[in-house]
Amino acid sequence: MSVTQQPISLLLCALGGEGGGILTDWLVETARHAGYPAQATSIPGVAQRTGATTYYLEVFPVPLSDLGGRRPVFGLNPLPGRLDALVSSELLETGRQITNGLASSTHTLVISSSARALTTGEKMVMGDGRRDDAELLALVNAHSRARHVLDMAALTKQAGTVVSAVMLGAIAGSGLLPFSRRDYETVIGDSGNSAKASLRGFALAFDAVNAQRTQADYVAQVLGHTPAPALPTAVLAEALRREFPLEVHDIMALGHARVCEYQNAAYGDRYAARLRRVLAAEALGDPRNLHGHRTTAEMARWIALWMAFDDIVLVADLKSRASRSARVREETRAGEDDLLRVYDHFKPGAPEFAAMLPGRLAQRVLAWDRRRVAAGRAPWALPLKIGTHSVFGMLALRGLAACKRLRPMGSRFHTEQALIDRWVDAVVQLAAMHAPLAHEVALCGRLIKGYGSTNERGKDNLLHIIDHLALPALADPSSANQRAQAVAAARKAALSDEAGKALDQTLRQHGAPARPVKAQPILWQHNPRLKARPASPS
Repeated sequence: MSVTQQPISLLLCALGGEGGGILTDWLVETARHAGYPAQATSIPGVAQRTGATTYYLEVFPVPLSDLGGRRPVFGLNPLPGRLDALVSSELLETGRQITNGLASSTHTLVISSSARALTTGEKMVMGDGRRDDAELLALVNAHSRARHVLDMAALTKQAGTVVSAVMLGAIAGSGLLPFSRRDYETVIGDSGNSAKASLRGFALAFDAVNAQRTQADYVAQVLGHTPAPALPTAVLAEALRREFPLEVHDIMALGHARVCEYQNAAYGDRYAARLRRVLAAEALGDPRNLHGHRTTAEMARWIALWMAFDDIVLVADLKSRASRSARVREETRAGEDDLLRVYDHFKPGAPEFAAMLPGRLAQRVLAWDRRRVAAGRAPWALPLKIGTHSVFGMLALRGLAACKRLRPMGSRFHTEQALIDRWVDAVVQLAAMHAPLAHEVALCGRLIKGYGSTNERGKDNLLHIIDHLALPALADPSSANQRAQAVAAARKAALSDEAGKALDQTLRQHGAPARPVKAQPILWQHNPRLKARPASPS
């Protein structure tokens, strides 16, 4: 044995519930089975996707039988730049460990999943808060001597196992450790009832990484380009294909299919009619098509999303679909003979019920709820617990889903259509005059998202931007370029700050008034522990 022989060091990173401890135990047991000394330690992380639990493993690459009774001295934690392998089940977690300085471009093999589990910070952003996968992959490339990136989440789902088995297969396939494939599989085979599924996941990852090792050009392709997720297929009707330009076909096909499924074919015709107006206006403002019908394409996306707004009918429809039941059974790994009970919790309030009522009756319901709040009581809501595994529960949801035929009679349907038309009218007027400004207003469709107060706030922000930043350009066309920049800045500010302070500041900077302050009721909370003070003596 060379006196300079060093242990092989691995840092294993797994999110909560992914079996990082099991993976570590498997590796230690595999080392013992193969006759190699090994030691593992762990550093607990935190839950709710704000970090990961890390496990540090060292394996001495010389069999115990060759050590002559001597034993190696292992470390308890990784040393920056000296790590032999960084193994992670999530791409952003891989990047986080690299930024901690643990990986080295000359020393470290990185094995990572290309799958993402969004962090709490990413979910809280009003706009698209996701980190760019391309940047994370570039970070992996720059700080690793070699790397294997594969979709561990997809392999885990395909095998019907846990990601720890897939991670073990990736480690084995990399050839980093001096163990044979049989050593790994023997240890997994002793893991109990889940051994068959674990062996399937192990084999899939082993073969995937082994293929990457033998095909260097494939490795470059995987690391240099992350394929976009396939969009659901949809075919645009031939009449619409002839009427609309090729640049719009793909996104319009998806939008048209979405609104037709949401309501009916007539609703799809209404969607097409709105886009037809935008296309005609864009042809006037950009007759040579220098911008590739980009405004019509954006409107095709955001009009469809707005027209298919969330309501209790849509929720009931999604919760009671057969595809959802199949997905739940798959995620819980329930067999055909297993009894699975699923309970869905709902808490619709007065606005949700009023949305399905005619205008006058809806206003009476909302006014009643406002009086409750003004009197110091909580807004009215109806907590429901529905067992969708039962006949009664499924019939209740399907009955509510069937009410989509009554949706056009509801007050919210008319309100939403009026707001959509107001936005489309603004885009049409601006597109005929100044294409860039119209495009920026079209992009403001991103502001309409979520439900409840988030949705209402987005609509208020959109209308305020249209009225005070965009439409004044009709009276002063020379300011159109400046106003296009102002609309873009306001949209970015609205998406970056839920409270709206950044938006108000941006509006003032561009000469527009800040959003009006909305009245909020003051709720007084009675404290029964406080006794009335005795009257002071006169």
